[in-house]
Amino acid sequence: MQDRPNATELLAAVRAFLEADVVPSASGRRRFHALVAANVLAIVERELVRDEERVLDEWRSLARLLDVTVDPPPRLELLKAGVRELEEQLTERIRAGDADAGDFAERVRAHLRATVLDKLRIANPKYLGDS
Repeated sequence: MQDRPNATELLAAVRAFLEADVVPSASGRRRFHALVAANVLAIVERELVRDEERVLDEWRSLARLLDVTVDPPPRLELLKAGVRELEEQLTERIRAGDADAGDFAERVRAHLRATVLDKLRIANPKYLGDS
């Protein structure tokens, strides 16, 4: 583990520099690119804050939805791969028509709604009013 400043603190410092020093003194294309860079750093910051917890939550949601009874993978890299596998299984079931109606369809919609909201909290919380 790295000492301080950690990755999140470093990202926040660079983002603050861009927002406080670069954006106000830039114009046109440079200003736009500085704003885009600051936004990208903000997204990465939000993603890093709860990355493992968020991925584990998504794995558990997919596992419940697909009746998977094994324990989640122990490492983040494996957990992310596991989420991708479960997403592929869900995609296959949706393509097969399993989610067209009934209880499974309602659970799929609830899962997708929660997943999209979580992704928006990372990508652009302003869309949700979370600032």
